[in-house]
Amino acid sequence: MDAQTRDWIRQVVVEFIGPFALMFIGGGAIIATAGGDLVAIALAHGLAIGLMVAAAGHITGGVYNPALTVGLLITRRLGVEKAVIYILSQLAGAVAAAFALTLIFPNAAVDAVSLGTPQIADGMSVGGALLAEIIATFFLMYAVYGTAVDSRGARAIAPLVIGLVITIDILAIGAISGAAMNPSRAFGPALVQGVWGDQWVYWVGPIVGAALAALLYSNLIMGPRDVSVGEPSPEDGGAGPKEPRSVPARRRRR
Repeated sequence: MDAQTRDWIRQVVVEFIGPFALMFIGGGAIIATAGGDLVAIALAHGLAIGLMVAAAGHITGGVYNPALTVGLLITRRLGVEKAVIYILSQLAGAVAAAFALTLIFPNAAVDAVSLGTPQIADGMSVGGALLAEIIATFFLMYAVYGTAVDSRGARAIAPLVIGLVITIDILAIGAISGAAMNPSRAFGPALVQGVWGDQWVYWVGPIVGAALAALLYSNLIMGPRDVSVGEPSPEDGGAGPKEPRSVPARRRRR
């Protein structure tokens, strides 16, 4: 196996494991609490992503989210080929985790919360849920750009910041739309459980929110730069966002 093939495989694996953890831990918390403990559910999702970003963010940037992947794609921080591979890996990870949950928890507990599939709450409008997903994902993408993409940001605490944004977003809108902020988090349990009501909201909302935040931060706050996510670094073997390196001037010959 050559180095390039091995690098592709490790990126696929990393982008599979992240959404798997999100779905398994987040969905498991919903099933275990029968959807009744919003604080526990918010912490489960936030901690899952925060820890996964800390564990392997240096390999792929720790994207773990098709909406964020699209945001990075349209601002040219990811190439098309890599973005497609990431999205497929993310969806597969969420589906695998959702299936695993059905093997662990009793059917009655799974069915009671539709396997943790995000759904619009009774009495809430589709438009309101869509707007909630747009705004919540905007904050998430904004935090990713500010801590993981922008070299001036606090990269050392990026996992903590990203995990906390997910946590507060769920606390704010979890009772409205389910606070998916991630198409794979909605797609995985929907596919396994067969619950497809308003599924488009959890694709359109997060993608629009992520795209708006990415464009704003990239073009206004940070400005156009030659920065990419997921490009391997020969120095550390990782693949996080990197700044372009300047070429040292050659020493003059005497």
